[in-house]
Amino acid sequence: MNEPFAYCPRCRETLRPVEAEEGRIRMTCPACGFVDYHNPAPSAGVLLRGGDGRILLVRRRFDPFRGLWTIPSGYIEYDERVRETAAREMLEETGLEVALGDVVDVVSCHDDPRGNTLFVVYEATVTGGEAAAGDDAEEVGWFAPDDLPPIAFACQRRVLSKVLGVEIPAP
Repeated sequence: MNEPFAYCPRCRETLRPVEAEEGRIRMTCPACGFVDYHNPAPSAGVLLRGGDGRILLVRRRFDPFRGLWTIPSGYIEYDERVRETAAREMLEETGLEVALGDVVDVVSCHDDPRGNTLFVVYEATVTGGEAAAGDDAEEVGWFAPDDLPPIAFACQRRVLSKVLGVEIPAP
């Protein structure tokens, strides 16, 4: 997913490694000056708590980490606002419409084999719909903070650990 360019997307010249002023090596076009910054992909999700303190999670239908559980989330589309992504992904994966609240956390994720991401997590309240797995979710479940299933991504384990005040082990 997040592979560096070999050729310039502007003029098709072969990119070459160039040391940037901050010491990083960046693939750069010698013809037009394009620089491949190779940034993380932005993503957003919703940490939904029930009135009883349980957390809503979804079981992944596809790899990577198929069968493990995650906070309902996904990639931000180019023409989409971050909050729109969080609400859209929640609806697509769980069938629930939500009103988003505050940002819970913003974390860097480095364990996704598709590439690094920047993950923005919102709190929310349900405004409609019925909880049912959809899109790339295989199952929806409510879990007590002390009885969470195996969580797929390290960054999501960090978010849950911070919010719930419990250590979340790797699967």
